[in-house]
Amino acid sequence: MAASPPDVRSGNLTMGELEQRIRSGEIDTVIVAFTDMQGRLVGKRVSARLFLEEVGAHGAECCNYLLAVDVEMNTVGGYAISSWERGYGDMVMRPDLGTLRLAPWLPGTAMVIADLENHDGEPVAPSPRAILRRQIDRLAERGLVPYVGTELEFIVFDDGYREAWRKGYRDLTPASDYNIDYALMASTRMEPLLRDIRVSMDGAGMYCEGVKGECNLGQQEIAFRYAHALATCDNHSIYKNGAKEIADRHGKSLTFMAKFNEREGNSCHIHLSVRGLDGSPVMAGDGPHGFSPLMEHWLAGQLAAMRELTLFFAPAINSYKRYVEGSFAPTAIAWGFDNRTCALRVVGHGHSLRIENRVPGGDVNQYLATAAIIAAGLHGIEQQLTLEEAFAGNAYGSDKPRVPSTLRDAAELFAGSQIAREAFGQDVVDHYLNMARVEQQAYDAAVTDWERFRGFERF
Repeated sequence: MAASPPDVRSGNLTMGELEQRIRSGEIDTVIVAFTDMQGRLVGKRVSARLFLEEVGAHGAECCNYLLAVDVEMNTVGGYAISSWERGYGDMVMRPDLGTLRLAPWLPGTAMVIADLENHDGEPVAPSPRAILRRQIDRLAERGLVPYVGTELEFIVFDDGYREAWRKGYRDLTPASDYNIDYALMASTRMEPLLRDIRVSMDGAGMYCEGVKGECNLGQQEIAFRYAHALATCDNHSIYKNGAKEIADRHGKSLTFMAKFNEREGNSCHIHLSVRGLDGSPVMAGDGPHGFSPLMEHWLAGQLAAMRELTLFFAPAINSYKRYVEGSFAPTAIAWGFDNRTCALRVVGHGHSLRIENRVPGGDVNQYLATAAIIAAGLHGIEQQLTLEEAFAGNAYGSDKPRVPSTLRDAAELFAGSQIAREAFGQDVVDHYLNMARVEQQAYDAAVTDWERFRGFERF
């Protein structure tokens, strides 16, 4: 990661600029949004005039059940912050005006990311953005700043979302007929959609680097320039939501689910480096491999904490079906230089020296995953952990520890993790363990197509 790019892009807005666009009639709606536990962008559309007069300064309310529901938005038990007994009260969406921007794919619309607060002004602890902020603050106490890039893959289908729903997501037509990894001609068929996404995200203040085809049918990856960890995670949510809305407008659909079929899954590799407050490359040094002692401890911490914190990298049942040997998804907890068979791939040098965590899939909540990476790195620094030798060769066939293979296993490891409790607090640990339990119970109770095909006639 070389010198930091400028933070200000054409799509970012100040309150003064927003007011000018409202008065000219260009903007009439402001979306106030945050990312929920499942990684979805949720919130409210408010009139632009109300945002100027009240919401921008004082926030807007939303029901606290938004951090206490399952994927289907059903209210479920087990959450301390919200329940029928507590009356399902409100929390405050406090706009972070530094995130105010245009949403070019939505007519007359601006958007702002909000922090969640209780009525006493305290952060809502289980909020993903609050969890990441806490880890960023822990780094700041050591004079360190995190920079992150997330690499989201997705699969495009020629069926629209509502058509896909009616089909029960069966017999969908992928937007390519064969492996188009790095291929240009077949990807060109998707270019009207892909270009619309890229240009729209640039217009929302992001820095789109480009797009490339991937291995699965219809699979693509659009890459964005790295930035401060919080900005990258905010942009990730806006991009993921916006890409779906743009696909819908094109009569297509796309999915970020970790494993749509038995072919290659959708990954979300996360690149992270830390620097000093002055921008100095503190991971680089005079040690072996050009590492500093901080880098050695940081990387050792990633290895030590990986299994315990996998729940924050792989939040769903489907996440774990991606971990297949020889699929470019990691199974071995090892690190190597530019080695895509390892869970942790080290690339770059000097300012660009960084660790790519290959464990997260496209379904990841990026705030939680980035928070877990920082927590693991700080654990390595605080404990002065010693770094093992780099792995060379095929880690799939190694005897290295393995990534947990089920959500149930990951939740058990998270429940017993002292690292998680110290980094995130018991309230956060309990909250996300309940989320995992709810998901696991729903899966255990489901009767699947696989079971019907296996057992309807033959048992």
